[in-house]
Amino acid sequence: MPHRRSADSRFTGVDACPGGWVAVTLSGAGAGAGAGAGAGAGIGAEAGDAGTPPAVTVTVARTLDGLALDGVTGIDMPLGLLATGWRTADLLARRALGRRGSCVFAIPPRPVWEQPAYANANQGCRELTGRGMSIQAWGLRRKLLEADEFRRTAAAPPLYEVHPELSFAALAGGAPLADSKHTPSGLDIRRALLAEAGIALPSRVPGAAEDDLLDAAAVAWSAARVAAGAAVTLNDPAQRADDGREIAIRY
Repeated sequence: MPHRRSADSRFTGVDACPGGWVAVTLSGAGAGAGAGAGAGAGIGAEAGDAGTPPAVTVTVARTLDGLALDGVTGIDMPLGLLATGWRTADLLARRALGRRGSCVFAIPPRPVWEQPAYANANQGCRELTGRGMSIQAWGLRRKLLEADEFRRTAAAPPLYEVHPELSFAALAGGAPLADSKHTPSGLDIRRALLAEAGIALPSRVPGAAEDDLLDAAAVAWSAARVAAGAAVTLNDPAQRADDGREIAIRY
């Protein structure tokens, strides 16, 4: 069900960055309007808001608590862990991205994340699931557990898991981007897609790498789609996290 949108709606995208977390917030009359469209239509494409881009605010904080989040918020971090087995949402996201699917990490069950080091976690993962986990996925551990704890707090806003590569694919008309975000051309393409959607970003933000900033902005775009009821949801309705909450990736 779409969230009720008002003239002062706020939609935020959050991504991990060297300084902790970077948040891009879209607000104002144009925020969220036309959020179901791809690149070119712009966020402010709704009648009455035509041509009105949202105000863009960028914040960097060491912890999620330091971001003072409100409104509908998307985050580029896995939300919801299983007691055993693998998350179906990750598999669905990999399939949706085709050859770019390797950027979606397979997220093992909670007992794996409770291990003290990668070697222990990898062995535990093999014992629980029949195969190991990647060192890249293990690198998410600290931020993943922080996000897991944060969303359980009373102060947490509505929080949705978003994968920015899926957001950028939607912005590009449905096709996953061929160029990696770790290349100059990939960064230029992503910044241009966001600009076409009415999201103008600073060239640099202290504490956040450019790819993290762009990812956060793409997640904010998807948060507006979530609020409008226009986001695509990748999930297995029968699969729930160990806290009973839905496991789903949206864009």
